[in-house]
Amino acid sequence: MPRSTQLHPALALSGGDPSGIGPEIAIAAWKLRKTLDIPAFFLLVDPGLIAARAQALGETIALKACAPEDAAALFQDFLPVVPLNSRQIDNPGKPLAANAAGTIEAIERAVDLALDGRAAAVVTCPIAKKPLYEAGFAHPGHTEFLAALAEARTGKMHKPVMMLAGPELRAVPVTIHIPLAEVAKVLTTDEIIAVSRITARELREKFGIANPRLAISGLNPHAGEGGALGTEDDAIIRPAVEALTAEGIAVRGPLPADTMFHAAARATYDAAICMYHDQALIPAKALAFDETVNVTLGLPFIRTSPDHGTAFDIAGKGIARPDSLIAALRLARKLADNARK
Repeated sequence: MPRSTQLHPALALSGGDPSGIGPEIAIAAWKLRKTLDIPAFFLLVDPGLIAARAQALGETIALKACAPEDAAALFQDFLPVVPLNSRQIDNPGKPLAANAAGTIEAIERAVDLALDGRAAAVVTCPIAKKPLYEAGFAHPGHTEFLAALAEARTGKMHKPVMMLAGPELRAVPVTIHIPLAEVAKVLTTDEIIAVSRITARELREKFGIANPRLAISGLNPHAGEGGALGTEDDAIIRPAVEALTAEGIAVRGPLPADTMFHAAARATYDAAICMYHDQALIPAKALAFDETVNVTLGLPFIRTSPDHGTAFDIAGKGIARPDSLIAALRLARKLADNARK
C-alpha cells in the first residue's frame, strides 16, 4: 500500500511492560477503532509478542509491520506495528528483566519519532520500574526518562509537570512521589510558581484555552485557617499566588482543598494546582477513573498515558478494559491538533 498522503501523522503508542496489560488494551483499542472512532496509532512492540498475546486471548487481529508514515493509511484494516529491534517474551503477569531493553527502546523511538514529526504525539502504556532497575535503568521513572530524552535531543532542559485530565477536572500535583511527611519540607514558592506557569502555558497552547484560570489549593485543612492549622499556606503558597497574579495569570488561592472539587467550584477554574500527589489524584480518579488521562506538560512533544498501572494481576486474562487508553489516545490527538493550529 502506498504511503499515506494525510497531513497528520499517527500517534506513537509504546507498549509498556509486555508482561502487563499494555499489549491487550492496545489490541482492544484497535478492535474498537470503527465503532468508537479511535484515532490512528501505531504500536511500537515486538510483532511476535503482540501476536502471541492475541493468540493467547483468542483474538483475531490483522497485524502489519510498517513505517510510521504508513500507519494512518493502514489503520482501518490492520493494526500497524513498527517493529522493535529488541525481542520481547510474552509472559503475562510475571515481569522479566529480559524485556527491559524492548520497553526502553519503544519509549526512545516514540520520542524520536514525535520530535522528528513522524508521529503526532507519544502515548505510553504503563511500565514497571523493578524490571527496568534490574536491567540497569538509571532514571527514577517514566516521566524523568522522557525529560532526559528530550534534553538529549534538544540540548535544553525541560521541566515535566504531571496533569491528570478528565472530563470534569484537570488536576496538577506540585509534589508527586514523595512521602506525605516530606511534602511540607520540600514545597517551595518557586516550585509552585514554576508548575503553575507551565500549566497556564500548556492550557493555552495545547488545550486551546485562551485565558486559563488556575485554582491553587492550600496544604493544610482550611488552607491553614490564618496560621491556626499550619503556617505553610501563608508563608509558601500565598506568595506564589501573589507573584502569579502580578504576572497576569488568572489564579486564586490558597483555597481549602475540601471545598475545591464539587461541581460548582470546578466550574470556576480550568485546572487545580494541588500541593501533593493524592490531593490531586483522588478527586480526579473519583470523578472519572476510566476516562482520566495522565498528561505530561512541559515537554517539547505531547505525551499522554492511561491513569492506571501495569495490572500484572489481570494481565493475560482478557478482562482489562481499554477505556483509559482510548481516552489517552483521543486526548493526544486533540492536543496535537490544537498545537498544530
